[in-house]
Amino acid sequence: MTNPLVGLVLGLGMAGGLVLLAAAWNGWPAKGTTSRSRSYLAQWSHEARRRAATAVVAGILVALVTSWPIAAVAATALIWLWPSMFGGAKASALQLERLEGIATWTESLRDTIAGSIGLEQAITHSLGAAPATVQAPLTRMVGRLRSHVPLQQALGAFADEFDDASVDLVAAALILNSRLRGSGLVQTLSALAESAREELEMRRKIEEGRKNLRRAASIIVGVTAIFAAGMVLFSREYVAPYSTPGGQVMLAIIIGVFAFGFIWIKKASVGIPPERFLATADQLASTAGDRR
Repeated sequence: MTNPLVGLVLGLGMAGGLVLLAAAWNGWPAKGTTSRSRSYLAQWSHEARRRAATAVVAGILVALVTSWPIAAVAATALIWLWPSMFGGAKASALQLERLEGIATWTESLRDTIAGSIGLEQAITHSLGAAPATVQAPLTRMVGRLRSHVPLQQALGAFADEFDDASVDLVAAALILNSRLRGSGLVQTLSALAESAREELEMRRKIEEGRKNLRRAASIIVGVTAIFAAGMVLFSREYVAPYSTPGGQVMLAIIIGVFAFGFIWIKKASVGIPPERFLATADQLASTAGDRR
């Protein structure tokens, strides 16, 4: 077996080991349908296809320049995983905006209910003054109410769209009020809105620290990649030992150490949201059916 073929086999084996290591560290996605799960086709968006094509092209170019299978696999993986490893700022900002929108909508709903208007009518009237981040889910909830969907099920579907424990608190309070028809909803909504504001402020402070971690990781990767590319292009004699099978193994170990560190940084820069406690819309519908 020739040296290039040995290097290719070792490189593929080591790359597979790194993939399994990353999977073991992050955990495999749970089977079954949950509110956070999405279909494979939904995930395979136009942006994902474009990123996959860019990653493959980059891997081929690195392979042609260096003849190192490990470097080619690492370049492909780096470009493909970049948004998930070093991104997240956009998604976090959107989550904060939606939480702020829920707090504002809760205050608006409280003020509307204070005018002695029924809960369903108050929800419908709050649509016009709702923040932009809440408009679409609220419009769908109002549409369900107009289609004679039970209020509890419509509120459950509304909370499912946000997939956030803070929204569950508001939806649960409204569901309990619709069942018990008790007083004190205005005071409850005031407390929930205040709680949402406090949580929003706390999340913003935490997000600032996570931004610094993501920025530092991006700088480290960029500087390392530029330095490695300069060595390959302008100092081929220095990096010549990496062209051997043993050199590829050592390169894989070095890349694996970097990957382990970046996975650790990723875990530190991504917060785990509180688990939801409210039943899904389907579960609420089945519960209502059992009571009947």
